[in-house]
Amino acid sequence: MSSRIVESRLPVGPPVPDWQPRPRPSRSPLQGRHCRVEPLSVARRARELHEANGEDREGRMWTYLLYGPHATLADYVAWLEPREASADPLFFTIVDEATDRGVGLASYLRIEPEHGTIEVGHLQYSPRLQRTAAATEAMYLMMKQAFDLGYRRYEWKCDALNTASRRAAERLGFRYEGTFRQAVVYKGRNRDTAWYSVIDAEWPALAAALGRWLDPANFDKQGRQRRSLATFVERQA
Repeated sequence: MSSRIVESRLPVGPPVPDWQPRPRPSRSPLQGRHCRVEPLSVARRARELHEANGEDREGRMWTYLLYGPHATLADYVAWLEPREASADPLFFTIVDEATDRGVGLASYLRIEPEHGTIEVGHLQYSPRLQRTAAATEAMYLMMKQAFDLGYRRYEWKCDALNTASRRAAERLGFRYEGTFRQAVVYKGRNRDTAWYSVIDAEWPALAAALGRWLDPANFDKQGRQRRSLATFVERQA
């Protein structure tokens, strides 16, 4: 992005003509082919989510989250209940379309309509969701909604040591922006936070790449991908 010189002779960023604050995301379901991203309902989905999370016997999915694991369903419900009513973070359940059962959580957070920025986070991907087409589709659906609402910047942040999360961000087309050192203390340890983003100018090409990867023609009868997402995203670079 180029800068310009104003009367003070100092450089400033380019104008954003007719900018208005963007609408906040609504509590409405996002329908995909492999999954549905629906507003969190503790009464409907807590037990399903807890059962799915329980398949992670070593608790690896919780290593880089600020909370968890939750030993009992009651513990998990106690954690979920205030999140159901929260507007920021705004939590959604990722529902497997084939089984109609909750297999993961995700949220929008740090929602700043006045600046057009929004973050995705609190990703709880149970073993049933990990490395599936639904896992990718859920992120596509949430990203698409944000840019459809006119947001300019979509963020992903994680522990800099969380190589799985960093690979996921890069696979999905996010660009690495840098690491904030000693940004957080959680679970009695330090976190350096790696920052990633997609901006609105990048979204049309990225949306097309994700759409081609998700196309049924890209999967065989066993549901295995014919081409990796990287091959589509690289073509858009």
